[in-house]
This record gives sequence, C-alpha cells and structure tokens, in this order.
Amino acid sequence: MSGAGELKREQDYLLGARAALARMREQTLSLKVQAHDPISAEHLARTLHLRAASLQDDPTTTLFFGRVDTDADERWYIGRRHVADDHGDPLVIDWRAGMSTAFYRASRTEPMGVVLRRRFGLDRGTITAYEDEHLQDRAEHDVRSRILAEEIERPRVGPMRDIVATIQPEQDEIVRAGAEQTICVQGAPGTGKTAVGLHRAAWLLYAFRDRLSRSGVLVIGPNRAFLEHIGAVLPALGEVAVGHTTIEELVASVPVRASDPTEAAVLKGDARLAEVLRRAVWSQVGEATEALVVPRGSRRWRVPAHDVNELLAELRQRGVRYDAARQMLPQRLAHAVLLQMERAGDSPDDRVQDAVARSTAVKKYAAQLWPTLDARAVLHSLLSDAAELARHSEGLLSDEERRILLWDKPPRTKGAARWSGADAVLLDELADHLQRTPSLGHVVLDEAQDLSPMQLRAVGRRCSTGAATVLGDIAQGTTPWATDSWEESLAHLGKPGSHVEVLDRGFRVPASVIEYAARLLPRMAAGLGAPVSVRENPGRLDVMATGADEVLRQVVATVAAETLEPGSIGVIAPDAMVQGVSEALRDNGIDHGVLGADHGDIDHQVDVVPATVAKGLEFDRVVVVEPAAIADAEPDERTGLRRLYVVLTRAVSALTVVHSQPLPAELHHEPAAV
Repeated sequence: MSGAGELKREQDYLLGARAALARMREQTLSLKVQAHDPISAEHLARTLHLRAASLQDDPTTTLFFGRVDTDADERWYIGRRHVADDHGDPLVIDWRAGMSTAFYRASRTEPMGVVLRRRFGLDRGTITAYEDEHLQDRAEHDVRSRILAEEIERPRVGPMRDIVATIQPEQDEIVRAGAEQTICVQGAPGTGKTAVGLHRAAWLLYAFRDRLSRSGVLVIGPNRAFLEHIGAVLPALGEVAVGHTTIEELVASVPVRASDPTEAAVLKGDARLAEVLRRAVWSQVGEATEALVVPRGSRRWRVPAHDVNELLAELRQRGVRYDAARQMLPQRLAHAVLLQMERAGDSPDDRVQDAVARSTAVKKYAAQLWPTLDARAVLHSLLSDAAELARHSEGLLSDEERRILLWDKPPRTKGAARWSGADAVLLDELADHLQRTPSLGHVVLDEAQDLSPMQLRAVGRRCSTGAATVLGDIAQGTTPWATDSWEESLAHLGKPGSHVEVLDRGFRVPASVIEYAARLLPRMAAGLGAPVSVRENPGRLDVMATGADEVLRQVVATVAAETLEPGSIGVIAPDAMVQGVSEALRDNGIDHGVLGADHGDIDHQVDVVPATVAKGLEFDRVVVVEPAAIADAEPDERTGLRRLYVVLTRAVSALTVVHSQPLPAELHHEPAAV
C-alpha cells in the first residue's frame, strides 16, 4: 500500500477507535446506581463518575501514538487509555499495559519480539505522518526519529503535557518499578524527571488499582504555581483521583503568621529536633509514688506503686503512640485490680474490668500519670521556657542553639503564638507522637532536594507503610538546608537504602542553554556531572548587555518579538523587579500573567515569573532579567548560583539573558548587540 493509502488507513482506524470510546462512555453514563444503602449508592455513583471522566475524549489529541507488530502476527496500537470494540476486543491498549512495554524498550539488539515499531506524527487530533522501524531487519540502521524530536520540541501554551509518546527506555524502567520499591531520581534539567514521576503514579494506579485506590496516591510539589503547571498530566492519562499538595499545605495544622530568621529555620529543620520533641512528649508520663486504691462495694482494692510503674514501662515500650497508650492505661490498671480480686477468691469477668476502668478512681489516677497533651502546648513550652528546652535537648543542642530556638518575647499562651512555617513542621512531628499519621499507598515527592530533614520526616510519615518516588536535582537545591546527599535524604524519609537512579540525558533543554548554565556547576555543585542534551537542535542563546536605564525597554522589545512565534514565553526576573517588569509589559500592550508561589497561570502566552517560583516550570522561550541580582538575592553564594542555575534551565527552545549588572564570572559570554 502506498504511503498516502497507509496514512488514510491509520486515520480511519483512529476514527473507529474514537467512535468505540464514545460508545464506552455512553454505556457507563447509562448505568443506573442500585444499592441497598445510601453509602454504597454514593460510592457506586462516584465510581461511575470517575469512570466516565476517564473515558472523556480529547479531540485535540489522538487516542494512540504508536503501533507494534510482533513476530507472533499480533498488532497492538498503543495509546493513553484502553479502548475496546463492541465484542470487548482491544482496539487500543493502555500505554501502561504489560504488552506496551516493548514499544518503549525494544531495540535492534533486544527486539522483544517486535518486528515493526511505528510512531505517528500528530497535529490537533489528526495523524499527519508515520515512521517505521523494522527492528529485526539487519539491513536497516538506527535513524534519529524526526517525529520523536518534533513531539519533544512542540511549542506549548498552558500546563505541562504528558510524555507517553516520548518516554525513553531509561525513563520507562523507572515508571514501571515495583509498587513496594521506593526510588529516587537524580535528574538534571530537561531530563523529564517530573513527568517520569507523574507517569509512574499513573502506572501504579493502573497496575495496582485496588490497593492504591483504597490507600491513595499523593503528589507533593514546591508551590501552587508548580502544581497548576503539572495538574493536567494525570487527568490526561485518565487518572482524576490523585491528590496534589505542597509541603506547607501538608503540615498546615495552624495558620502561619510568622517567619524565622535563616539560622532558626535551619535549626528547626534539623533532625536532632525530632529527638527533642520525642523527649518533650514522653517525659510527660509520670511515675507512680502512691498505690492505686479502688473502692468497690465494701472492699478497697489496692495496686502497689511499683506494679503501676511496671505497667507504665510496658506501655512505653509497646511502640504505640502517646494517646493510644494513654487510652490503654485505665484498662491495664483495671486488669491489675481484677488480678487482686481473683487472688481474693472472686470470679470477675470482662464487664467488671470495664466498670473498674471507667470508675472515677481509676480515671483520675490514670490522668495524673498520663496526662492529655496538645501539640501546640508542648511546642509553646519548649520555645518559651529555657529550662524546659535545656532539659529535653541535653546532649543534643549547644547553649547557642538553644538561644536561637527560644522566642525573644514568648507569647503568654499557645493560642497567642504566631507560628512559622518551620514551627508547623515541628507541630506535625509532635502530632505524630500523639496519634499515628495515616499512611498513603504512594507519594510522589518533587523538588525533594529542597526539603529539610524534618520536612522529609513529615512526608515519610505519609508513606510509612507505602512507597515513594523521590524526584530532584542536588544542583538545584536553593534552600539553606538543601541536601548534598540523597542517601541522607532517603534516611530522613524513612526509606534508607532505596535505589537512586541518575538521569543525565536532557530531552527538553537544548545544548546551547544547558551548556551555558552548566558553567555554574563546578562552583556550586562540585562533583556533580554535567547534563548532556541529546537533541539535534542546539536551541538559541542570546546574552544582551545594556545600560541600567534600558533593561526594561530591552525586555519589552525581546518579549514582543518572541510573541510573533507560537509557544509559551517565561520572563523570569528577580522577585524585587517582577512588578516593574509586569508594568512595562502592560504599558506596551503585551498581555501576560504573573505567577506566584500560591497561584499559577495557564491562560497566557507570556508569564512573568519571580525567580523564587521558577523551579519545576518550563517555557518554550525564556527571557532572564538581571542574573546577578537573582543570585545576589539569596543568603549565600552557593544558594544564589543554584537559584540562577534553575532559572537559566527553564527554556525548551531559546534563552535570552538581558542584563546591565556584570554577570557571574562563570557566565562571561560575548554579548549580543543591542
């Protein structure tokens, strides 16, 4: 069959698959909920709603992007979701199915039974081209896929897209790692680590749906702008029930109304604080100095203090949380009373033990030994009372560190306290000592290099019986407590010894951009290998030096020229310059959005982005304003250069640097004429 004829046949097959998907959705919507009780009815209705949502067709995309023909005379079309005909036979198989693995991993050296692999060129829901690889034909040689390159470099406006059509073999191995396996991905800019993590979540939900639909999957990102940027990926893959949150929202048990000095914030994030808090909680358990006396009828039953202390020691050693042990104590005391009754010749049963446990004498005695605690009251006491802090931090903190932690002007009560973000993490730790934090089935943690040990512990509690996918890049660590070791971070997460996978082949960032940014690596991340762009298109890099009075004019002119081409444009500026840049664009009629840590934007071609919000985002073309000011805004040189490295690697196709201040020495570059 001719190329044109084959293309039409594939397009007709796509139309047939679309019609079948529409019938599947109509059938789901036509189902009536029948249940014996309202709770079951609500559950079934929600299940049907989610099923119908997952079957919603998107006419701007195609249902499949590839095809494999096997040496067993089988032909499979690979797409974003399973589509079946009226007889239940598959027209399209889900990219997550086991049979799809060969599409991503088959090679000439290991064809995995694949005779032909076909990739489709797509445009707004229509098949426009195809490329074939005959993997078992020795006369045919590997040729770089034009369709694959065009898909990776395709301009975008709006949120992140899925990468199911372009997943590489090394990425696919991470995506399909076992459900019990925690895996850490050290990924350089443009390696697709975030997309890999999201696709791993989608694959896990497909392969282990019953388990994970009950226990839950959560994605944790650095800020709301980032979460809005990635928020469309999982729904596009048919997964609409995955939670998205930030670390701040995860531990938000109190309003955050204060900020800590850097030295205090770093110290509050130190893992040693976990032991300080543990001591502060469990030291509240008292020691019996008097016997328990329980009047019952004409008798008074007595449990000696040393027996009570043995019960207290047993409860402390059980490994249960403080509140759970506190609730057990009355029953343990009542049981000791029953033993006294039995030795006296009585025959008490469980009802008698329950009555004794509920008696005023036992409840009052137990409450004195094991008081009710409130996390805020415990932390308020620690940060207000020097003697209390010293008692619980002996051998852990220095006198100077205690001084740093203590409030200068302690609030009179826990209700009057103005808690900081670091305090909220400590309160989360305390709350877990009191009551066990429920565990999810899987957590995807992105930009993990920026989390403190105490923040990592908070995340680890949410997957204590599950697993995690940890994503990040040590070179992009921009907090004062950013990690230099994934092994240490994984230990704080409660997943020591987990596998660390390195992704260093850049698919999204062009060579000219990544090589320019990588000049910073030896100074701010010594020993970390430089990423390598594998794209044929080197991209475009322009460095424009101008006078201080001309910076905004040059930014406006550059952005205006960039808007003539399709694709997203990010204007990344020092936080202090964001308002001025936005006003300059507005005054010149350039429509744009302004991103913030608490909100994103998916509606504009142009976005103004504070440098502190840029992490994890990407744009087709990026204009960076005053790199030196971006670096100088951070508390130290290492953090400043890492922030700049993040900013410089947000471009998919082109990077323009506009500056009047001298560039960092590592970035000296022949400036373009202005």
